[in-house]
Order: sequence, then structure tokens, then C-alpha cells
Amino acid sequence: MCTINLSKAFDKINHHALFLKLMKRHVPIEFLDMLENWLCDSQTCVKWNSLWSYVFQINFGVRQCSVLSPILFAIYVDNVARCCKKERYLHIILYAGDILLLAPSVTQIETLLRKCEELNYLDMVINVKKSTCLRVGPRYNVRCREITTSTWNSISWVNQMRYLGVFFVKSRVFKCDLNHIKRSFYRAANAIFGRIGRIASEEVIIQLIKSKCIPVLVYGLEVCPLTKSDLKFLDFPVNRFFMKLFNTSNVQMVNDCQVYFGIDLPSVIVRQS
Repeated sequence: MCTINLSKAFDKINHHALFLKLMKRHVPIEFLDMLENWLCDSQTCVKWNSLWSYVFQINFGVRQCSVLSPILFAIYVDNVARCCKKERYLHIILYAGDILLLAPSVTQIETLLRKCEELNYLDMVINVKKSTCLRVGPRYNVRCREITTSTWNSISWVNQMRYLGVFFVKSRVFKCDLNHIKRSFYRAANAIFGRIGRIASEEVIIQLIKSKCIPVLVYGLEVCPLTKSDLKFLDFPVNRFFMKLFNTSNVQMVNDCQVYFGIDLPSVIVRQS
């Protein structure tokens, strides 16, 4: 596996190239006109303390944090992903500026990397410092030769990699690291409890935990093969928080409170999904 990060991907999209790709997909002319007016008539300026720069035109890129931008970017770089359609064991997964390469050998990973480097023609540069490689399989602990780009920059081999918030670990079988999401849950729950734990009611705190913290525990679990011990590992922080909130160590009382407030444990959510 290899994660590829593109430097400032959204900021480097050429508007004219994007319009050509949209026309090849036969998008409605009304939508194309609206998009052209929206992107080609963008202006901005720079503020420094109380001073403002001259207004200047933005000729490249799509807007950050826009729900449409990842879709436009996927269309812009779709030719790279299409190169693997006829290959059975080679896969390129793209979302925004993050790319995941899957292949059964180091040589084939380098082949996919060369395909991704074709994005240089679109002014999309691979950020080598944020790109990593990881091995999964019977020979996961065997030292691999370095994977290099066409400019002779090496991509490092790691024991753990992150892709779209999910952490994969080097192992004999495919598995995910759940410690990060557990720490994220504690961080979010303690932030809520520390701010309003003494002034808000239990109903308010639990509703915030349900809407803000439990989704952190179940994010991305669809891709992770989970065992019974993994599910207990995910349930533990929720149970501990209820013990802290109601100042009790009685497991049955905690379970009754969870039923009363309509809280499903992560193990229940995973089984229902």
C-alpha cells in the first residue's frame, strides 16, 4: 500500500482543462456556464494588520471546503484512476488530494506511482514528505527496497499509515489501529465535560456525546475487519464515560442509563450498519 499526497491540489486546478473534461462528460450547458462564471470571475485581496492589498484575479484552483470541489477535482484527475481498469490486482483510490495505491508487489507499486506522476503535466506535484508505503501480508516484516519517484526522491516505509482518517498498520493480515480513535473520543468527551460538566444537565451532556463523540469512534469502521475484542475495545470508553458522568462503577446501572437515554454502543452500531 502507498499513500500519495498532492501539494496544494485544489489550488492548482486549471479552469480551462477542467471545462474541457466536463464537456467530454456532456454536462448541461447551463451548469457549465454557471461554473465558468463562478470560477473565472473570482477575485480576492490580502489583509495584513489594517492594510489591504489591491484586488487581483484568481485564475487557477477551486475553493477550499466547498462540497463541490472534491467532485470537480475527481473529474480533473480521473484519467489516472482509469489506467487501472483493465488490471485485476492494481488499484488507485482517489479522494481530493489524497491517493491510495494498492498492488501485490513493490515493482507494481512503482508502476502505479509512475502513473500518478503523470499528474505533473497538470501541475500536480507529489509531496514526498507526506507520502508513505506500508506492507501487509505473510512477508510484512521483510525489508523492502526504497520506492523512488522519477526525480529520485524516496518514499519511506512505515509501520503505520493514515488515509482519510483511518490508520492502517503493518501486519500479516489487513488490520486497523483503533488507539487513535479511542484517544480522539476521550479528547472530545473531556472537552465537553470540562466546559459544561458542572453546569449542564446529564441529558444535555449525553446528547452532545451522542452527536459529537460517538461518531468519532465509529468513523471508517466499515473498512476495518473487527474482532469481538475490537468491539469491546470500542465500547470501553463509552462505558467509562458513563461511569464518570453518573459517578458509579456498577455495570448494570451504566447499561440501564444507556438504554434510558437511547445510547447505542459502537458494537451495536457496527452490527446494525
